[in-house]
Amino acid sequence: MRFYNQRHKFYCGIDLHARKMYICIIDAQGKTKLHQNFDTDAALLFDAIFPYLEDVVIGVECMFAWYWMADFCSEHKIPFVLGQALYMKAIHGGKTKNDKIDCQAPPVSG
Repeated sequence: MRFYNQRHKFYCGIDLHARKMYICIIDAQGKTKLHQNFDTDAALLFDAIFPYLEDVVIGVECMFAWYWMADFCSEHKIPFVLGQALYMKAIHGGKTKNDKIDCQAPPVSG
């Protein structure tokens, strides 16, 4: 398993579903800047991350609807990390797993 180890001013974790996406943005010190549920829409995502575009990375759990997110990040030159769902569950270390918690998991690539 490889971990994403690049440093950024802001980190955006998204628990992505077909109709909804839970977005969490934290700064380099771990302070939460945004933690909110949105309809799954590229325009809404852009509006949400716009204040952080200067230096942000987006991490998403690997599931069936991640392709458009990768294209979105590529189009806007935003680093994109795809995390394996099993590893994200292991990071939490507990039985509780939901969208609000999932979007806060650190991105894992592998």
